[in-house]
Amino acid sequence: MDPHTHAGCKYYNLSRDCSVADLAAFHGHLGPYIVLGYRIGRYVRDNFCDDPFRMKALVYCSGTPPQSCLVDGVQLGSGCTLGKRSIEIITSDAIRCDFEVEGKRLSIRPRPIQVPGKDEHYDAAIERIAEKMYALPDPELFEVAGP
Repeated sequence: MDPHTHAGCKYYNLSRDCSVADLAAFHGHLGPYIVLGYRIGRYVRDNFCDDPFRMKALVYCSGTPPQSCLVDGVQLGSGCTLGKRSIEIITSDAIRCDFEVEGKRLSIRPRPIQVPGKDEHYDAAIERIAEKMYALPDPELFEVAGP
C-alpha cells in the first residue's frame, strides 16, 4: 500500500498509548465512540498488524456523530488515517470495523453502547460512560471475527 520504504527514518511507524485526556484533546471531548474506536484500533495493532502503512481500515457506521466519532478513535489506535487514505467511512445501519492486510481481513463488531437520555447532565454522563469503557476488557466492548 505504501510506495515509500522509509529506510533510515527514525520517526516511522511509532506507536503511542493514548490516555482518556489524549483522546479528549484530539477529539474535543470524551465520548464513548472515540474510546471504542481507539480500543478497536489498539486491538488491531496489537493482534493483527502493527504497521499502518500495510493496513486499510473500513469503518461502517451512520456517517454522522456520534457514530462517526468512532473514526477518530480508530485513527489514533490503529495508525490508519484519512491523510494516508488508509481509512474509509462507509455509511451503514450496522456498526463494524474491517481491517485488511495483504488479503487477510479482520472484522470487529462493537457491542451496543447504552447511552442515557438527554437532560442537563447528558454530557457529564456520556463522559463517565466513556471513562468506564476505556478500562473494560476487549470482549466487553467488541466481538472479533477473522485471523
